[in-house]
Amino acid sequence: MRIELFLGEEKNERSDHEDTLRHKGLRKNLIDSIREKGITDESVLRAMMEVPRHFFFDLEFENIAYEDRAFPIAANQTISQPYTVAFQTQLLKIKKYDKVLEVGTGSVYQATILAEMGATVFTIERQKELYNKAKNYVFKNKYKESRLKFFYGDGFEGLPKFAPFDKIIITCGAPFIPPKLIDQLKPGGIMVIPLAEDEHHKMYRITKNEDGSYVEEEFNNFSFVPMLPGTEPDKTAV
Repeated sequence: MRIELFLGEEKNERSDHEDTLRHKGLRKNLIDSIREKGITDESVLRAMMEVPRHFFFDLEFENIAYEDRAFPIAANQTISQPYTVAFQTQLLKIKKYDKVLEVGTGSVYQATILAEMGATVFTIERQKELYNKAKNYVFKNKYKESRLKFFYGDGFEGLPKFAPFDKIIITCGAPFIPPKLIDQLKPGGIMVIPLAEDEHHKMYRITKNEDGSYVEEEFNNFSFVPMLPGTEPDKTAV
């Protein structure tokens, strides 16, 4: 069975993207469980409460949206586990008006949380199928163009034309710290990146010094799809 990502196409459109009291109750339970797991940044939790995660799922899978687990989307990618989204976002120490580069647009959920927190997000996706789906982004009237900008390209290259960035987040497992992304980070800026270690990925926070060197902080193990070089065409296109 093929699982397709829902991003607001007319053929699957629910009634005005309903966010019912039931959905809000499920979301509150999810946020409470994430808080119990150690997420303490209330601005992150508020943003996740404001963004209906079920909008990023097909109707038949919307109940799964409020389980704390990853889920497959198009192009053999995943929408990250809510706790992982919260953990990475908390490490970023997001401030309003931060300029953020996200590598790995995926479902656009992580980028939406950052935009909800007031950041301007430049998100890059190597899978053309996902990039094309993002054109029908469910919150395009709220964030798109003003606080959320989509790009198709190689995440290892970043977006030098728009650098420097206050923060950089990588939402896939990298084999190493990409030097070009370090170059695109402001002095004093923060990068959050999962690095491959055996079958798991160790989460790191990288803080760039004024002289271009950086300090690494090591955190928990997580599982991610791999960060790959280059781009992939849309294999579903006719």
